[in-house]
Amino acid sequence: MSRNTALDAHEHTEHAQHAAHAGDPFISRIAISVAVLAVLAAVSGSLETVEGGRALNSTSEAVLAQDRATDAWAEYQADSLKKHLYGIAADRGDPNAERYRKTERENIDKQSKIRKDAAADEADRDRLLAASSAHENRHHWLTGSATLFEIGIAMSTVAIITRRHWLWFSALAFGAVGLVLLASAYAA
Repeated sequence: MSRNTALDAHEHTEHAQHAAHAGDPFISRIAISVAVLAVLAAVSGSLETVEGGRALNSTSEAVLAQDRATDAWAEYQADSLKKHLYGIAADRGDPNAERYRKTERENIDKQSKIRKDAAADEADRDRLLAASSAHENRHHWLTGSATLFEIGIAMSTVAIITRRHWLWFSALAFGAVGLVLLASAYAA
C-alpha cells in the first residue's frame, strides 16, 4: 500500500476524540469504534507490507538458488564430457592411458559431489518458493482485512453525520469480518 497507515490511524483517532467531546453517547461509542478500527487498519496495513516484502525476498532468494543449481548442472555436464573423453583416450591404450583413467575416476568423484550440491540448491529453491507463496497468500488476506477496516471507518463517519444506528452496526460488521481475515492470514 502506498499510504501511511500509521498516520491514517492517528488521524482517525484524533477525529474520533473530537467527536467524543460532543457529549452524545452514541457519537462517543462510534468514536471509540473508529479509533479501534483505525488501529486495526494500521496493524493490517503494516503486516501486509511486511508479508509483501517477505514474499519478494523469498522469490529473489529462490531465483539465486535456481541459478546456483543451473551452474552446478552445467558443471556436471562439462565434467561428464571430460570423463567420457578421458575414458575414450584411456581405452585407446596410448602411453598416458593410466593417467587418463585416473583423471576419468576423479571426474566421476567430482560429479557425485556436484550432483548433491545441485540437488540441494533445487531443494532450497523449492522451499523458498513455498515460503514466498505463503507470504503472498497472507499478503492477500491482510489486504482484504485492511480494506474492510477502512470501509468500517468510512461507514462510522457517515453514521456520525447521519446518526443512523444501522450504519454503525454495519461498520462494526465490516470490522468483525476484517478481524476474521486478519486472524485467517496467520491461522494456517
